[in-house]
Amino acid sequence: MRLDVFSHFLPEVVFRRFQGLLPGNFGLLSFEKLPELWSLDHRLRLMDEYPDYQQILSLSNPPIELLGTPDVTPEYARFANDALAEVQKANADRFPGFTAALPMNNPDAAVVEAERAVTELGACGIQIYSNVLGKPLSAPEFLPLFETMARLDKPVWIHPMRGPHHADYPTEHVSADEIWFTFGWPYETSAAVTRLIFSGIYDKLPGLKIITHHGGGMVPFFAEKIAIGFTQIFDGAEGHNPLAEKAGLKKPLLDYYRMLYADTALNGSAAAAQCAHAFFGTDHILFASDAPFDFAGGRKLMTGTIAAVDALPVDDASRRAIEIDNARRVIGL
Repeated sequence: MRLDVFSHFLPEVVFRRFQGLLPGNFGLLSFEKLPELWSLDHRLRLMDEYPDYQQILSLSNPPIELLGTPDVTPEYARFANDALAEVQKANADRFPGFTAALPMNNPDAAVVEAERAVTELGACGIQIYSNVLGKPLSAPEFLPLFETMARLDKPVWIHPMRGPHHADYPTEHVSADEIWFTFGWPYETSAAVTRLIFSGIYDKLPGLKIITHHGGGMVPFFAEKIAIGFTQIFDGAEGHNPLAEKAGLKKPLLDYYRMLYADTALNGSAAAAQCAHAFFGTDHILFASDAPFDFAGGRKLMTGTIAAVDALPVDDASRRAIEIDNARRVIGL
């Protein structure tokens, strides 16, 4: 059995409402071509092709906070979470859980909705994005949300958020060559968790569980660059990071990054999966595919991810931990 912890589904009733709210949104226009994302019939047919495979469902882009002002987004979040919970409960053999979406431009309402989703709808946790309309997750107004999730003992899924409007260079107005997606998303994840770590969130909430998308972004590949830093080159020494010490961090910097959980949604790359596993270790890797976002309705990602995890140089017990046991433990299924 494999449990895919990062698989997106936008129930059709939600998809159509979001289209009406953001009629020119690039993503929502493109999603029309991917029925496995919003048609339950298509998704169930996809699942029929993969026996012993389950998915934790999460909404796709756009973030709820893009849909409107803070006074209206809480209702949109409730509507979307109710719809996703209904799909999950009616098909619990395929989808044993879901993550809740939140109106992050209304932090107080986000806390209320997170509590409701977990305690009343049975959500496995929450999915938030790497920034909130350009504001970092480490901003003080979001701390009560992380405190709530630590108290509920449910994970926070972080999904990268960056669009074509985010230019690659100051002299330009849009990103070229899909740089915003290919390289921007791993950067977004890395920046978001770094700001959280330097805010001291893990010292405040050592039991907080954060699940990062795409193998932790850039973190595994650049681990030793993180370890040395820039200031340390000139003003530090081995095991002495002036920037981390100034922030009041109580442990070596990389220890905090290893408190994160990372998924295997790496487009089927065995090398990338091995890099993520080498940094995070078996206990902090969770199976995920990012389905259905490929040209085959999720099949390429699902098949490729299975092959990449099969190629990891681990024993059967470790592979089972990555495929299902870690998720059950972290999520509390």
